[in-house]
Amino acid sequence: MDKLVFSVIVGLVAGGIDIIPMIIQKLPRHSTVSAFFHHLFVSIIILNVDIPHIVWWLEGGIVGLALAIPMLIQIGGSDKKSIPIIALNAVVLGTLVGLAGHYLF
Repeated sequence: MDKLVFSVIVGLVAGGIDIIPMIIQKLPRHSTVSAFFHHLFVSIIILNVDIPHIVWWLEGGIVGLALAIPMLIQIGGSDKKSIPIIALNAVVLGTLVGLAGHYLF
């Protein structure tokens, strides 16, 4: 399987995992769609990047958190309680995507 196709599939799964609680909580549709696409594209980037001098299992979490920072800044202006939840979610899902890429591809 092509690495890009694999990374899109992993991104679809990661995005789905992220939006299930959002759908259950009936959060606004634009927030749910934004989170889905964020994790889709972050997964593609994580699985196709190699950061020098960083251990492979740590790359996903670092990239996931780094790419979530603009979203955290935007959300932080109106809802400070959700910042740690979103940051933790970015690190955990980024790490899981990195692990999936290492062990499954």
